Amino acid sequence: MRVTTKGQVTIPRGVREALGIAPETEIDFVEEDGKFYIVKTDEPKKQGKFKKLKGIATVKMSTDDIMKLTRESR
Repeated sequence: MRVTTKGQVTIPRGVREALGIAPETEIDFVEEDGKFYIVKTDEPKKQGKFKKLKGIATVKMSTDDIMKLTRESR
């Protein structure tokens, strides 16, 4: 990993996902015994990729009906 001339680094996707770091998440660096750790400084925002779709479904089906459709073999 390389630091840019502006002092920036890219946090790898796996690390961001493990820590729940999404765009606009506030983080801080904490030192303990000469080691630095990344910590979130506020509650994580729920920014799932399907959030914008929540509540817009118009089909009136039960979860069981939907699951049957997704599991049917063709």
